[in-house]
This record gives sequence, structure tokens and C-alpha cells, in this order.
Amino acid sequence: MVSSEKGQVIIRPRKRLSFFVTYPIQYVLEEQRLVCLLIGIGIASLIFTLVPNSLLSSSSSQINGHGEWISDPVESTLTHVPRRIALQVNHFDGEHYNAGGKIPLGLKNKKLRILVTGGAGFVGSHLVDRLMERGDSVIVVDNFFTGRKDNLVHHFNKPRFELIRHDVVEPILLEVDQIYHLACPASPVHYNDHKTNVMGTLNMLGLAKRINARFLLTSTSEVYGDPLQHPQVETYWGNVNPIGVRSCYDEGKRTAETLTMDYHRGLNVEARIARIFNTYGPRMCIDDGRVVSNFVAQALRKEPLTVYGDGKQTRSFQYVSDLVEGLMRLMEGDHVGPFNLGNPGEFTMLELAKVVQETIDPNAKIEFRPNTADDPHKRKPDISKAKQLLGWEPKVSLREGLPLMVSDFRQRIFGDDKEAKGSLIS
Repeated sequence: MVSSEKGQVIIRPRKRLSFFVTYPIQYVLEEQRLVCLLIGIGIASLIFTLVPNSLLSSSSSQINGHGEWISDPVESTLTHVPRRIALQVNHFDGEHYNAGGKIPLGLKNKKLRILVTGGAGFVGSHLVDRLMERGDSVIVVDNFFTGRKDNLVHHFNKPRFELIRHDVVEPILLEVDQIYHLACPASPVHYNDHKTNVMGTLNMLGLAKRINARFLLTSTSEVYGDPLQHPQVETYWGNVNPIGVRSCYDEGKRTAETLTMDYHRGLNVEARIARIFNTYGPRMCIDDGRVVSNFVAQALRKEPLTVYGDGKQTRSFQYVSDLVEGLMRLMEGDHVGPFNLGNPGEFTMLELAKVVQETIDPNAKIEFRPNTADDPHKRKPDISKAKQLLGWEPKVSLREGLPLMVSDFRQRIFGDDKEAKGSLIS
């Protein structure tokens, strides 16, 4: 470099920048280092390309012929990706087929986050018990209109359980995988709560659409009204009085089914519909006006059993554990429904009263009263569809389940009063 300083010319040496560029290239090219580098990159690429495929192929073979997961020692150190198979059931001719679903009931590798509206109620609390037992995280939303905190108190200290006091007629935003929409007063005493059936269902369907969650609606056999078809199949459209004293509940549930199917067909919401027939068991409200709870409470209190009309109306009674099993199978299955979930065993009201007498007090009297308006004359589910597609049918008979309900009612009515219990037994 040449520069001028006070008339003198000074020649400075040029920096040898090219040394820092050419030397690394020469170093790599010498002694075949470039070839070794390329070989190493190729081996690494080959390993990372082949290993994931082998793991996936081996994990897919871990499901045996019975739909059960077979443990592998390698799984303890590698991330397991379970195969999302359907619930496998037996067909009538002995063949196996998949009833559909995201995760089989017995497969616990995938833990779900589940919302249960009305989860503090009679059926909802039993459903929460099963979901918690399965290992899922459960959020219960309930306004405690008919639900009771006592039904869930045994879950309060568990980290996977949350309880929110909220009315579903108002929107709520949560992040869950599945929504069991049970919120709705189901007893004759509270039939006039139509907002829950309409606005509550709309809000929960909107939530399911927003977060891409699977949605299950618990409808009712009341959608059949006073049926002209016996037993009732899911394709029967019903015989309902749209302006009767019971129509608020009947038509409310029919509207909820309509909304659910509209969201399923038009907005691609994964929906399921269950039509629940008469259900009984522990945690029922004692004075809610339903026939089984009425008879049991009256017999325990030494009151006459009130039979409305001539007592020849028929109903079918399923134990709550059977219903919960059916709801879970429907949620995990691939079939939208609707599905009848009930016990096809049919009893007249007089026959039910006699079973209650045999279970609690043989000397209990029966008192006849005028029948209520629009009371269905016959009610019996045809559960062929649930048997075939869900592999479900009730297991507990009325004479097996009723004593369990009686023990719960006796405790809640008399508490720890041993004298009361003693007088009852005597």
C-alpha cells in the first residue's frame, strides 16, 4: 500500500488475507479429509431416515388379535405412539369387528381431558367416577340446581379433577378432547327448565366446534312421547304433545337432538346422541318425583306408595352403572346414533311397587291417585342397535340394583341415627 506523509512516500506491506481463505480449503482437501466428511454425513442421514420407520412398524405390531396392548421393553425408553383402533366386539356369528372410536375403553396409553356438564348430578357423578378411574383428567361444570357437591367430594383433592360452578346457558371456553353434555334437570319436578336444553346445548356445541372436541348429547326416551310403537326403535319419530305440561322437556330434548345433528352435518362436529330410558341407583335426588326414588323414599319413611292411574303403565329400569358403560362406549365409538340406552325388562308400576315392598317393607301400603297429564302408557327400549354396534347391553337386574339404591337412600334419609335404622328394621 502506498501513502503520502509530509511529502514522503511510505510503502506499507499488504495484509495476507488470502491465507485465512485458502488454508481451510487446503486442509480439507489434504489426506482425503473431504471424503471422510461426506461419508460421515451420509451415514448419519441414513440412520436418522431408517430408525423412525422401524420404530413405527414395530409399534403397530404391538396390538394383538384381541385389541389389547402388548408391552415391549423398548417402549420404556422411546416415545410410544399407540394405534388408535376401534373398540373390538364380537358379532353374532362369532366374527370380530371394530365398533369404532378413538381409544378403546381399556387402552390407557392416551389420557384425555374431558368436560362433563351436569357432572355433579346423579348420572354425571357416576360417569365422572369411571373417567377418573380410567386415568383421564375431568372438568365438571354444574350450577348445582339439582346436582350436589357431596356426589363429587371424594375427587376434590385429586390433581386431575376440576369443578367449576357455571350455568351452561352462558358460554364458557375450555380446552378439552371430549364433551359429555348431561346438564339438564331430568325429573318431572324441574321439567320447565327449557333454556338448558336449547341454549345450553347450543353453547356446548359451539365449544365443541371451536376446539374440535367430540360431543355427546344425553337425550331421553321422552322424545318418543306416548309411543304408538312398542318397543321403541331409534327410527320411530314419536308421538309427542307439543303444548302439554311435559312438552317443555320432551320438545326441548328433541330440539337438542336437532341442533346436534345440524352441527354434525353442517359444521363437521363429531357428535353422538344417546336416548336414555329410566335409570336408578345411588345418588338420585330423594324427592325429585321420579317413580323409583318416590317408591323407595316413601317405603323407608313408612308412607304409602303413591301409584298414579291404574298402575298398569309400564317402564323399563336400568341401573346407573350400565348406563355409564353405554355412554362411554358410545363416546369412543364411530357411530353417531341416536342409540337407545335402557334395560328392556318391562315392569308395570304395580309390579315395581311390589319389588320395592319385597326389598324394604312387605307391609307398605299402596295408594292410588289420579294419573298425571300426558303420562306415557308404555315405555320399553329396543336395544338391538346398541348390542350390534356398541357391543353393549345392561347387566344389572332390578332386583340386584334396587338394594344398592335402598342402602344409599337409607343413609341419606336417616344418617347415622341408629335408632331410626333399628325401628326401620323392626
